[in-house]
Amino acid sequence: MGERKFKLHDGKRGSALAVRVTPRSSRNELTEIQPDGAVKVRLTSTGSDEETNLALMQFMAEVLGTVPAKIEIVAGLSGKDKLISILEMDKDEVHQRLLAYLE
Repeated sequence: MGERKFKLHDGKRGSALAVRVTPRSSRNELTEIQPDGAVKVRLTSTGSDEETNLALMQFMAEVLGTVPAKIEIVAGLSGKDKLISILEMDKDEVHQRLLAYLE
């Protein structure tokens, strides 16, 4: 398998990741990396913004092996395209954990 590219960014307190969310799926899963670098996530949530955002934070915490309190949606609260912040985890660690999940 070739090297996958993510658009991750280091911040003062962690890293950031672009996510594209599809609600109303049969299961929660991280499915692919989009050509623009966003991580595509399918969630079982009903589609309401609040429920989807909560489900996304819980699922990404599970994928990354951290607690939901360290996942924060910093942009896109009401859309499918979101920017999430992962506190206390640098971009290299996020990259490795995403790759491990996808394999």
